Amino acid sequence: MKQLSLLICLVLGVSGAALAQGNAEEGQKKSVACGACHGADGNSVIDMNPKLAGQYAGYIVKQLKEFKLASQTDGKQGRNNAIMNGMAAALSEEDMLDIAAYFSSQKASPGEAPEDVVAAGQKLYRGGDTERGVTACIACHGPHGDGTSLSGFPDISGQHAAYLKTQLESFRSGVRNNSHNGMMGDIAKRLSDDDIEILSKYIEGLY
Repeated sequence: MKQLSLLICLVLGVSGAALAQGNAEEGQKKSVACGACHGADGNSVIDMNPKLAGQYAGYIVKQLKEFKLASQTDGKQGRNNAIMNGMAAALSEEDMLDIAAYFSSQKASPGEAPEDVVAAGQKLYRGGDTERGVTACIACHGPHGDGTSLSGFPDISGQHAAYLKTQLESFRSGVRNNSHNGMMGDIAKRLSDDDIEILSKYIEGLY
């Protein structure tokens, strides 16, 4: 009986977490400040700032929580970014859920990959490099870069190449270390500068 009660509690707990979602209408109001860097609809025109439009709400919330954690621990924990730490510091969990609901409901603008990187980018993205132990990106992010909401792997399709390049370099150096089980750090450490350049440009054109 105790085991059954525990199972019911666990199921209800998981269901409650899964059902937790924000209000996109409220999120639009709360996201006004975000628009300066990410665009009013989440489609940033500044290529160093990520597009948030169409990104999974759960992933956005996770990043906001980790920016807030970094602001509370002087960057020793979470995801440390001088601008985003300050932006996230005053947000409640409800604020985060609402903002994430708004941006995830928007449609991402298309990107484009230069023709000269498509062949090499596709080979590395889809097949990785077994000799160097580089895992294929497709394994987690899918053939079109969509990722999956349940696994927590973000949608990287159409993302700005400049932003992707910066993040891969940050994972490689250890400046950013908030991926699931440190997966991205392990993968990025095996990537050369040319690999990162090619992958970033290739992924921007994925859809």
